[in-house]
Amino acid sequence: MARSSTRSDVQPADSIGPLTMIWRAAAHYPGRVALACLALFVTAAATLAIPAAFRLIIDRGFEAGGDMADIGRWFRYLFLIVLVLAIGTACRFYSVSWLGERVVADIRLAVQHNLLRLSPSFFEENSPKEISSRMTADTAQIEHVVGTTISVALRNLIMVLGGIAYLLFLAPGLTAMLVIAVPIVVLPLVWFGRRLRRISRESQDRVADVGSMVSEVLGAMKIVQGFNQEKREEGRFSKAVEATFDTARQRILMRAIMTGVLITFIFGSITLLLWRGAIQVAEGTLSGGTIAAFVLTGVMVAGAFGSLTEVYGDLLRGAGAASRLGELLQEKPEVAPPARPQTLPEPPRGSIAFQNVTFRYPTRPEQAAIADFDLTVEPGETVAIVGPSGAGKSTIFQLAERFYDPQAGRVRIDGVPLTSADPAAIRCRIALVPQEGILFAASARDNLRYGKWDASDEQIWDAAAAANAEDFLRDLPQGLDTFLGEGGARLSGGQRQRIAIARALLRDAPILLLDEATSALDAESERLVQQALDRLMENRTTLVIAHRLATIRAADRIVVMDKGRIVEQGTHGDLSGAGGLYAHLASLQFDGVNAA
Repeated sequence: MARSSTRSDVQPADSIGPLTMIWRAAAHYPGRVALACLALFVTAAATLAIPAAFRLIIDRGFEAGGDMADIGRWFRYLFLIVLVLAIGTACRFYSVSWLGERVVADIRLAVQHNLLRLSPSFFEENSPKEISSRMTADTAQIEHVVGTTISVALRNLIMVLGGIAYLLFLAPGLTAMLVIAVPIVVLPLVWFGRRLRRISRESQDRVADVGSMVSEVLGAMKIVQGFNQEKREEGRFSKAVEATFDTARQRILMRAIMTGVLITFIFGSITLLLWRGAIQVAEGTLSGGTIAAFVLTGVMVAGAFGSLTEVYGDLLRGAGAASRLGELLQEKPEVAPPARPQTLPEPPRGSIAFQNVTFRYPTRPEQAAIADFDLTVEPGETVAIVGPSGAGKSTIFQLAERFYDPQAGRVRIDGVPLTSADPAAIRCRIALVPQEGILFAASARDNLRYGKWDASDEQIWDAAAAANAEDFLRDLPQGLDTFLGEGGARLSGGQRQRIAIARALLRDAPILLLDEATSALDAESERLVQQALDRLMENRTTLVIAHRLATIRAADRIVVMDKGRIVEQGTHGDLSGAGGLYAHLASLQFDGVNAA
């Protein structure tokens, strides 16, 4: 999928073909579609019947001697038409609005379902903000198309066809004049409409620039004020606001000119038709009711025809939105279960083996993150992975969880190649503690039991106690039911990390992946959590990414990486005296601590 703009405005498509996706979604509700179509035809027919009712009132009521009973009968007929129109319009509005909301809900669910299947490489190449825009702005456009635009388009199409047929019945000569007049009205509308849409799109872009600038500056306010850049940011914002105003002024001017031109053409055409009709009434070739019905119907047809040109632009924008969402729906995961996944052995052993693995990230194909990587971790073994930034340490974790597949070599868990197994089954055997505790905008309980959703409160509190999180969790206003805010914003960094550790403890998986799990804790909390992790690591396979070498001195084995390759292996004691990269890293850290 090509990466597109993060703007919230929806660019029109070249055709309305992509709208078939909307029809397929709506086709799941045939009863509601049928009710909407029936109401649509009824309301269009009732609207066209109003001029006919006026014709009868004038010709058979007023001009036929003014019989009060006759006048009352035809007004009752008109009132009945109005009543049918009101009921039909209410049914149409409810049905098409219901369909719009239902179709949007179904499309959002389908898109989210597919997004959750995609591998992380997709989100490296496509901005999550842009995807979020598709799920909001694009679906809102589709809701507008289903709930309003299509209904208006069909209604106006019926009005145009039915209205022209009725006009031909009433006065073929005047109808010919009207057919000539309609393009005179519509062509300026199309010309102005295209330019107005272009300027409106530019106006949306300018507004988006203002919103983006506000978000950026407010999010970095400490930097702005810390470097005394308030005046500069105020000047930048002022230019953006003025650019927005200038574009809006052009849009307003274009709309004002278009309104004046259209009023001149529309009412001028109606005046000419009335003039010609009045002459025919005076000559006795037309009745007063006929000319009244003709003018009313002509105004309806002209308005419906003009609306169709505007509606087509909305349909194209809806097609553009449907096309963008269709791309997300059609996206296939690069990492997917095989047709017949191989079952992982039971009970799990917890061994991991990397065999001649070479891997390049999709966004950096020219550079290997790891190359010819060989590492076997036995069940119950604790292996620490160290090395400078960019050495490929985190890539090992990504491959172990099968977020990516290597371009060469194999990764195995308990002897089974990961490409032969179901990714969900692989991840069930792994518990991860990232370097930064990632939490959701939910309660403490839900964040904790993310590792084991059916965990009881007793199990949650045991895990919290083991991760040294029990005390602050009990001090929260509503305990485990306390809402933690966006990304756990109501907690400190250390508290968030301890919840992430408790979440991994609850998972109770045979393989642990610890990405410097204690880095955000103070000395006392680190000691307590490290004790809990030591207990948890017993009889489990553990891979530890270590930045602070003091935390992995007791590891069974230390693997030193540099530029995607293993350069050293051994215990802390062996590597410290070998004079290699590990010894260099250790001297930088431990000598600095001793000097302090």
